[in-house]
Amino acid sequence: VQLQASGGGLVQAGGSLRLSCAASGSSFGGYASGWFRQAPGKERKFVSSINWSGSNTQYADFVKGRFTISRDNAKNTMYLQMDSLKPEDTAVYYCAARWDAGPLHDQGSEYNYWGQGTQVTVSS
Repeated sequence: VQLQASGGGLVQAGGSLRLSCAASGSSFGGYASGWFRQAPGKERKFVSSINWSGSNTQYADFVKGRFTISRDNAKNTMYLQMDSLKPEDTAVYYCAARWDAGPLHDQGSEYNYWGQGTQVTVSS
């Protein structure tokens, strides 16, 4: 499967953005997927994950209550709705997937497929 992340941009603190991750080359329905982010000079961090059906989700503590992950398998797309954005959310956001009908995954090493990343910049 190939992944294409989009939807990043420049937004003021307190604003919102919606990221999309479009999958191609294979039906997305059998894949667990997630979002990670990497700020300049920092390690990549887990943000959120969702199981293949969308029935289970997981969030990093620093985005709980502000970000919402979802997916539409009919459209082969995963989303990350980001509200109440903070300057510290500034990073390149990557989507990832693995063929898995099981539990959620919060380690980058567990994912086999990655999108190219989309830049999110939050100004203060």
